[in-house]
Amino acid sequence: MRDLRVPDAPWQDLARGLDANVSVDVWDDRFYVTTNAGAPRYRVFRVEPSRLDRASWTEIVPESDATLDSVGIVGGHLVLTYMRNAASEMEVRTLDGALVRRIDLPPLGSTGGISGTPDDDTGYFGFTSFTEPQVIYRTSIASGQVTEGARVTLPVDRSALRTDQVWYESKDGTRVSMFLLYRAGTERNGTNPTILYGYGGFNVSLTPSFAASRAVWLEQGGVYAIPNLRGGGEYGEDWHRAGMLTQKQNVFDDFIGAAEYLVREGWTSPQHLAVSGGSNGGLLVGAFVAQRPDLCAAVACAVPLLDMVRFPRFLIARLWTDEYGDPEVPGEFEWLHAYSPYHRVVGGTDYPPVLFTTARSE
Repeated sequence: MRDLRVPDAPWQDLARGLDANVSVDVWDDRFYVTTNAGAPRYRVFRVEPSRLDRASWTEIVPESDATLDSVGIVGGHLVLTYMRNAASEMEVRTLDGALVRRIDLPPLGSTGGISGTPDDDTGYFGFTSFTEPQVIYRTSIASGQVTEGARVTLPVDRSALRTDQVWYESKDGTRVSMFLLYRAGTERNGTNPTILYGYGGFNVSLTPSFAASRAVWLEQGGVYAIPNLRGGGEYGEDWHRAGMLTQKQNVFDDFIGAAEYLVREGWTSPQHLAVSGGSNGGLLVGAFVAQRPDLCAAVACAVPLLDMVRFPRFLIARLWTDEYGDPEVPGEFEWLHAYSPYHRVVGGTDYPPVLFTTARSE
C-alpha cells in the first residue's frame, strides 16, 4: 500500500509470505482484511495504516462454522455473505464487527452479496436458486427494509420444481452434501433418467443457480444431482485441500458415492444414469468411468484432462500443477499415474458410451 496524500510516500507491505488468500477493503483510513490465514473458512481483521505488521491486526469477525464468501462495506457497515452447506446467508455488522442483523433469504439459494457504496444507505443484491431465476432486491442498511426491484420471468412452471439437499458418506466415511432437483410427483422407482454433474477442484463452489436447460430436463421427468465434492470451496480451504494433490482420489470417491446413493435410494439405476462434467469436471467423469464403468449408462465429458502424465505440456495446463501436482517430480508422478484416466483404460472392458467435446485455442 502507499499513502498518495504524502509526496513520494514509500510502498509498504500489508501481507507478505502468507500461505493464504487475502482480500482488502478500504474505508475511512482503515483496511478491512478478509483472509483464510489460520482460518480455513475465513475471518476479518481491521488494520490501522500506521500499524501494518501482522501482530497489530485486530480480528473483528472470527471464523464461524459457515464459509465466509464475500465482504463489502455499504452504508457505513460491513456486509458479509456466507455459504452454509453450499447455500447463501447474509449479515450486516458494524465496522467493529458487531452483528446488527441477518438478512432473510429463501432457503437453498445464492447471492453474490450486497452492492453499494460505503457512504450510501442503499444496497442492492441479487438472489437465485435452482427453481428461481434472478431477482434483484433493494435494501436499507440502516433499517433492514428489503424491497423487490426486478425479477426475471420465464415460461416455466416453477411451482412444480423441487430441490432437496441430502447427505451421503464417501468411501472414507466423509459426509458429502448433494442437491437433488426433480419434478413434483417423481417416484423413486429406480427408472428416472438422471444426470449427475460434478466439478470438485480449484476451490470452485457449486451453489444454487437457475438454468433453463435444467428446468426443461426436470419438466420432462428427469432428475438432476449436484454433489459438493471435496476439492471445491463450499466448506472452506480444508475441503479444497482434501481434494487436491495427493488427495485427488477423494474427489472421485465422493462422486462414486453420489452415484451409489442415487441408485441405493431408488432415484435411478445404472441403466438410467448419465454423468457430466467439463474441464476439471471432465477429468472427474473420466476417472469415474475408468474406475466404475458399471455405475452409469452414458458420459458427457467436456474439454477434459485425461492424460495426467503429460497434461502440463498442453497450453495453460502447466499452470495447474499447484492443484494436481507435477508429473516431472518423481514422487508426484506416482499419484498422478495412479488415477490418470488415459492409463486406467483396460482392454475388453464394457465401458458406457462417452461423448467427448473439446475446443481449440488459436
